[in-house]
Amino acid sequence: MTYHRATLGLALASLLAAAQDPGQRAALDAVEKLAPRFREISRQIWEQPEVGWQEKQSSALLRAELEKHGFRIRSFEGMPTAFAAEWGEGRPVIGILGEYDALPGLSQEDVPERRPRVQGAPGHGCGHNLFGAASALAAVAVKERMLALGLKGTVRFYGTPAEEGGGGKIFLIRAGAFRDADVVLAWHPGDFNAADDNPYLANISARIRFRGTPAHAAGAPEAGRSALDALELTAHAVNLMREHVPQETRMHYIVTSGGAAANIVPESAEMSIIVRHPDLAELARIWERVKKCAEAGALATETKVEIEITSSYANFKRNPPLRDLLDRSLRLAGGVRYTDAERAFIEKIRATLAGREMPPLERAAEVLPPKTSLSSVSTDVGDVSWVVPVGHFTAATMPPGVPLHTWQSTACAGTEIGRKGMMVAARALTLATLELLASPDLVKQARAAFEEAMRGQTYRSLLPEDRRPGQTGH
Repeated sequence: MTYHRATLGLALASLLAAAQDPGQRAALDAVEKLAPRFREISRQIWEQPEVGWQEKQSSALLRAELEKHGFRIRSFEGMPTAFAAEWGEGRPVIGILGEYDALPGLSQEDVPERRPRVQGAPGHGCGHNLFGAASALAAVAVKERMLALGLKGTVRFYGTPAEEGGGGKIFLIRAGAFRDADVVLAWHPGDFNAADDNPYLANISARIRFRGTPAHAAGAPEAGRSALDALELTAHAVNLMREHVPQETRMHYIVTSGGAAANIVPESAEMSIIVRHPDLAELARIWERVKKCAEAGALATETKVEIEITSSYANFKRNPPLRDLLDRSLRLAGGVRYTDAERAFIEKIRATLAGREMPPLERAAEVLPPKTSLSSVSTDVGDVSWVVPVGHFTAATMPPGVPLHTWQSTACAGTEIGRKGMMVAARALTLATLELLASPDLVKQARAAFEEAMRGQTYRSLLPEDRRPGQTGH
């Protein structure tokens, strides 16, 4: 595996020259010294992609590396691929989130054409192989600087499974994993570098099942009660409802089961639906209306309906002090610069995305102003932000214009293109965590902003309390 060490050395020299503070230069140097092993880990996780709740190898790899560096490991009952690794003692407790689950069906070689490694297998189309490795690298780099500086406090890495629809962090909240944390930092792969200042979308995912009465569709149609009719009425009602919900709302569904044969009145039918809105309370109200659509479909067709909520994420609570901290940390961390060979690879990748607007590649080298426009995606990091102050940012692990959840992003996540963005994230996390550990007033400011954002509100996930980690629909 080649990491273009000459190029990396020049990039580090530039960053160290830009960092005026000796402590910042030492922190960046610590990240670089530790980087080779964590780059390898990111590639190993990429080569063995595992979907949510099944990340046995990925979780074990990160856990073992942190344990080797002296971190104490905590496991969580019922979640074998979740863990917390911490070093130090006392307050403040600064957490760093890491993810490592892959997406189904996105297996891909690290080449600029569609070529699955294993047909139908999962792949890291959301860059979580980079996410977990960068966050763990930052935690170890922070530990090294804490030792050198005699800094008090605790740095804690959270290994969080099943972000892709499994809500792993919700179950960690319920297990008390964040109860004593003062601040938590997180990032996510993307195609730009910027601190986050937008709420993302709260969401709720469910399976709606209908049960009817089968009959011969031609010989005795009057004896049947169609579950598919109930589903179609529900879908029609939801589509009519789009005109009468706030414009930021997103509602999307698929039919997962619609009957066995055209000449049999369908006895069962099922749809999978996701509803999103930037405010958790408003989402709850919209969801009640969606449930009425399903109940009406069942009533009209004399069928029975069952609604199973499979996942639900909260919106993200902004925290201006942490946003500003991450903005200045990113500016010290620098952006991503591509070699000529990487540019050639990127142009081939971008050519497969015809019709999509392609920003200039130079954007990856910049740190953009904090992102304030509403993001139309969801993350369970939002749930964490309802229980502890959270700062969040994006790092350019894929070229500008390449979207997440695609084979193109999977390919980039396995290359030096992705690892360069991973290093931006690791540097920013290290600098921000060390500043928090050395600045009690900044931790207090983050807490005050959190309490202001939560004024008059209480966190309550829409995911049913009896839901269990790894539970799937039936």
